Amino acid sequence: MNETLKRSLSGAVYVILLIACILYSTESFFILFGAFLLVATVEFCSLVSINKIVPFIIAALGYIFFYLITFATEGFLLLLKFNKNFDLAVLAATLVVSIKCIHFLFDNKTIKIDSFSKYVYLLGYIILPFIIITKIPFGKAGYNPKILISIFILIWTNDSFAYIVGKSIGKTKLFERISPKKTVEGFLGGVVFSVIASYIIAKYYIQIAESNLYIWIVIALIVGVFGTIGDLIESKFKRIAAVKDSGKIMPGHGGVLDRLDSVIFVAPIVFLFYQILNYVS
Repeated sequence: MNETLKRSLSGAVYVILLIACILYSTESFFILFGAFLLVATVEFCSLVSINKIVPFIIAALGYIFFYLITFATEGFLLLLKFNKNFDLAVLAATLVVSIKCIHFLFDNKTIKIDSFSKYVYLLGYIILPFIIITKIPFGKAGYNPKILISIFILIWTNDSFAYIVGKSIGKTKLFERISPKKTVEGFLGGVVFSVIASYIIAKYYIQIAESNLYIWIVIALIVGVFGTIGDLIESKFKRIAAVKDSGKIMPGHGGVLDRLDSVIFVAPIVFLFYQILNYVS
């Protein structure tokens, strides 16, 4: 099969499956991202050369525990308070590891990852961000699939226009030693078009009040900046492992991590922004 056709079909199946599961029900949403988490865990273990069995079990049990806590709190105030504290603890731990990931990205001396750091990254770069992703569609009014779909649209917009602008006018390398094809012009183009897309999404798809449009503009900026950083971090893991893709589950696209590297790094920052908004309001 032609490589371009294979890539197009694989991408279409991924997008349709993703949107369908998010829209259909909370159960299908949780099942899909649980599956994504388990595959991503296996892929990451392969990247950093650690045993897959124990991390797989930890990821599965952690995800199930979170799911049960989320839906057990509806009628119990004590559990509800625990759930909020649990969310903040997960967020704090993830943000600490995110900072470590950024240091890892810019550290020119790191050519090998020590054993302790491998497990820290597994927990805070893979497992906890997937748990946070499943928190994002839940607001005061309950499950709202439009929120997560909109974030994915912004990520796809950022990636697409970063590629188009970079290919067309990109001359200044963004981070050549990690990703030689990325350019500053492409990065800025992705951010600009993400902001434009965020305005359209907020006004016509989510239909929020005019006074709150800034929320989605901020989310677009988070996507543009931290989505790019997330992509570069995964590229460094792959460069150290000397592999092109994190896996082969998606023909023409690589693995689950290759498709979700941006969103798993963006999600904790978006969730932090949510917490700030709730606090000031």
